[in-house]
Amino acid sequence: MMKLYYDETMNPRKVCAVARYLDSPVDFIRVDLGKGQNKTPDFLALNPNAKVPVLQTGNDVLWESNAIMCRLAQIAGSDLWPADDRQVEVVRWLFWDSQHFSRHGGSLYFEHIIRRKFGLGEPDAKAVDEAIGFMRRYFAVLDAHLQQQDFIVASKLSLADFAVGVTLPYADTAHIPLNDFPAVRRWHDRLCALPGWLDPFPVERAAA
Repeated sequence: MMKLYYDETMNPRKVCAVARYLDSPVDFIRVDLGKGQNKTPDFLALNPNAKVPVLQTGNDVLWESNAIMCRLAQIAGSDLWPADDRQVEVVRWLFWDSQHFSRHGGSLYFEHIIRRKFGLGEPDAKAVDEAIGFMRRYFAVLDAHLQQQDFIVASKLSLADFAVGVTLPYADTAHIPLNDFPAVRRWHDRLCALPGWLDPFPVERAAA
């Protein structure tokens, strides 16, 4: 049995969604960030960065959400992490997402959701305006790309979709301008039909 450490935040969301989609045999272990459980000696021994998610398989420990998604797909023998030429394309979009799309979507997520969740005050208006400007720029890139295909890489579902789409379930509460980009909205509607996309976290926590 693998152990997947998470909290109900953005980066663990995509890993949990992949685990749910693949029906991976993982034991979900919640790490309460609000209570500082990510800073205990036991957790820091797993991830010295004090962040979730973390995947533990026996004595092997893996952190960083994109790497964990790849490992889960490998273990499942899933084409979400392709073994052919598409793999380079998946890597390209993973980097693009981390440097551009989810980077700025994550800023809006922080300002509108995390600040409230952890009592960090009101959103920083300057940070919000800057993030929205960048989001619109990169939304346009993604929207043009998705006008020609159903999913990001070769019109076939891959880990790139799970990574790039991770902020979009928060679009309303994080004020992410999803509805202004119809091809991206249609793509996200396809993701919403996947098992686990809208409810990736364990049921007992989602209902709490």
